[in-house]
Amino acid sequence: MLPKTVTDKLMPNEFTLAQLSDSHLFADKSGTHHQANVYQNLKRVLLSIKQQPSIDAIVFTGDLTQDHTEASYQLFANAFDDLEINIPVYFVAGNHDEPALLKQYLSKAPFCQSSVIENDYWQVLLLESKSETPAGVITAEECNKASSIINPAKSQLLLTHHHATDAGFFIDRHGLLNKEEFYLWLTKFPSIKALGCGHIHQALILPITLVGRTINLYTCPATSIQFDINSATVTSNGQGPGYQVFTLASTGEISRKVIFV
Repeated sequence: MLPKTVTDKLMPNEFTLAQLSDSHLFADKSGTHHQANVYQNLKRVLLSIKQQPSIDAIVFTGDLTQDHTEASYQLFANAFDDLEINIPVYFVAGNHDEPALLKQYLSKAPFCQSSVIENDYWQVLLLESKSETPAGVITAEECNKASSIINPAKSQLLLTHHHATDAGFFIDRHGLLNKEEFYLWLTKFPSIKALGCGHIHQALILPITLVGRTINLYTCPATSIQFDINSATVTSNGQGPGYQVFTLASTGEISRKVIFV
């Protein structure tokens, strides 16, 4: 049986999904990450999403916490409550997160714990990439689970935390470790149209070359800080918080818009 699907608010010919990522919250609302108040940045992004009635669902792609406190998870949930977000919200774990705490604190509406969002034309699959290190791994078990869900008559967008191809700066030290195995799996499913990820704190389009085709990886800007890609270590480039919006058409076409607030 497939997981629960989103059926309310769907438009007849397209589905609109907002992806946000990498909030890096602290227990305290005043906590700062490289001089940015990350809680206020998160709320600015959520307010922008709320003001767009066309958005049907939200996916958070990990790194909720920076200080690894339970209070930071509660603060994340509180931000959605404070702004009265009632759009369904899905999530995957980042390398900073504890999956058990995500499930514990993100257990009530608007949060959903399914790994698939589906309508008549599209499936959005959330793949866990958290490993024992800051780098990522998409396990064979995770791929097998996705294989059992994928409907070749529909199009798929896959969302993960870690980036599945190099971005060209320091974050590549903590990218997906088993890229080649993952690419072989992707090749089996020509209905997969694109990937999206968090983790790199930048809005990029990175092509992934598979056997017979190329698909794009759309990376999501962070709600916390954007990384300076010219630095050898974590440094903010001074840009504000952002997120990305996917429009998934019934024709199988996908478009993406990046929004900074």
